[in-house]
Amino acid sequence: MGTSVLSLRIDGELLERLRHHAAKRGMSVQDYVVRTLIRDDFDERFQAAVEETERFYGVEGVT
Repeated sequence: MGTSVLSLRIDGELLERLRHHAAKRGMSVQDYVVRTLIRDDFDERFQAAVEETERFYGVEGVT
């Protein structure tokens, strides 16, 4: 898997909030944003897997 560049234009206030959150974790803003995106992607894939399992076993609405 290679790497690519993603450029974002964001509000100054948002950038400061990101810097603050990243600094609390001893991370760069770039690393903080990437880890957040990875975590959100995992959460979505996990939820999809749970829903598919529920459909397979016929258990709806149990999470």
